[in-house]
Parts: sequence; C-alpha cells; structure tokens
Amino acid sequence: MPNLSLDELKAAIDRDIPGARIATAPRPSEEAPRKKGEHARADMLATDDLVVAPAQLPAVASYLRDALGYEHLSNITAVDYLADGVIELVYHFAHVAGGVAVVKARVPREHPELPTLTAEWPGAAFQEREAYDLYGVQFAGHAELRRIYMWDEFEGFPMRKDFSKQGDKYLDEAE
Repeated sequence: MPNLSLDELKAAIDRDIPGARIATAPRPSEEAPRKKGEHARADMLATDDLVVAPAQLPAVASYLRDALGYEHLSNITAVDYLADGVIELVYHFAHVAGGVAVVKARVPREHPELPTLTAEWPGAAFQEREAYDLYGVQFAGHAELRRIYMWDEFEGFPMRKDFSKQGDKYLDEAE
C-alpha cells in the first residue's frame, strides 16, 4: 500500500492505533500582516505532519511495516527546538514500490527519552546511537547505546543549539 497521502496515513493510524497521534497546532497558511520593523516569532512546532506520542512509536512503526507494507526505515534524525524545550525525532519509512511515510515524536530537552525501535527495525541501531551521541536522546531498551562519533570522554552533545561553539577544551594547549 505505497504512496499514501498524509491524510490517508493519519486516518489509518487514528483508526487502527487510537490515541497514538498527538494534536499539534496546524502550520499557518499565510503569515499575518505586521507593521514595518515588527517581528513575529514563528511557531516552530506548528506542523501538519504526523506526530505521535513517544510511547506509541514502536506500535506505529510496526503498523507501518506489518499493515501498510513499509519495508525500510531509511532515516532517523533529530531537531533541537531550544526555545520550545523540545527535541523532535524524525523517522522516514520507505516502501520499495514508492512512497515515504514521515513520523515524528517529540520529547522534552530536559529528559529526552523514547523507546528503541531496534527490536523490530534492526537498522535503527546506529541511527539511534547517532541521536544519542549528538543530541543526548536516550532510547529505552537499546542494547548498545553508546557514543558512535565522539570519544567516550567527550562532554555534552554537539548538535544541541546550546552547545558552546567557542574554543575547544579538548585541544592540547601546546598546539
């Protein structure tokens, strides 16, 4: 069942996994007029995309594979919304015959944790480690959640918006 529209995908999830989707503010179609020099802060979390509750992510991922025929988890990435206190995980599921389903889950920056998908989607292992290493996202149940790019002694998460980009305490002073 490839090439589902976003609305068809949302309807299928709502029908078969009640309560999996979370309500989000819709993306505004047009920006409201402002006076010259006046700046409005865009609602970065406003979206029409499919956003699911973190606890429901494994059920939604299994449903995409088993009921809708998506065969490949091609990408997991993270986005840091510093001002909103949220880290958003973005999952791309692909169907070989064509079509991609994009699923998002949001976790608080202070405690970014959601279930791992490695039991059902083994290819998620390295991508979850990447999100852990660069953003600090914890994946409950991941068998080998450790750094993948940065060395073990590295402190912090370099892709977070509040990570200091000034200086490098890891460089040798003699250099």
